[in-house]
Amino acid sequence: MWMGRILLLIGLLSLMFACRPAAAPVSVGTKPVSVNGVPANDAPARPTKPVGEMSWTNFDGKIQKVKDLEGKVVLLDFWATYCPPCIEEIPHLMDLQTKYGTELQVVGLHVGGDEDRPKVPSFVERLKITYPLAYPEDALTAYVFGQQSAIPQTAVFDRSGKLVKKITGFSPEIKTELDQAVADAISNR
Repeated sequence: MWMGRILLLIGLLSLMFACRPAAAPVSVGTKPVSVNGVPANDAPARPTKPVGEMSWTNFDGKIQKVKDLEGKVVLLDFWATYCPPCIEEIPHLMDLQTKYGTELQVVGLHVGGDEDRPKVPSFVERLKITYPLAYPEDALTAYVFGQQSAIPQTAVFDRSGKLVKKITGFSPEIKTELDQAVADAISNR
């Protein structure tokens, strides 16, 4: 009889954990993640298609691919309106875009989901975002996020479209790491 109760308990626990709803991504990490041969739990996944073909759709419906920006350093920032570190990071991303001008292209990729999309226009106006915003295709999000769903996630691509740095979260330490990754990518011709 006790064996039956144990099996029932195990079955109920299994069902409970299997049927949990997925958690929405929230902010988090505090450490930068290298993608240059250093193993890490949240390193990018293997691409499901060529990185240059990965794309995003601008708010005006225009599709752009990583390869369209070849020759520039590209910084893709995955964000949502409800993410405090994303909000903290945005002014710094605008400063980087201003500092490096045509050498760098910052693109903000909204990953807040359908419930967050209606909030984007007022969010953009409130923060006075000056760089392009878009929605990433699933292949790009999966490639950059890997096993880590926390946001913000910021990916720096070199002039040839190769991912050279992925950073999760935002803090003063991460800001320094991001600045260095962008400066290094800009200086490597």
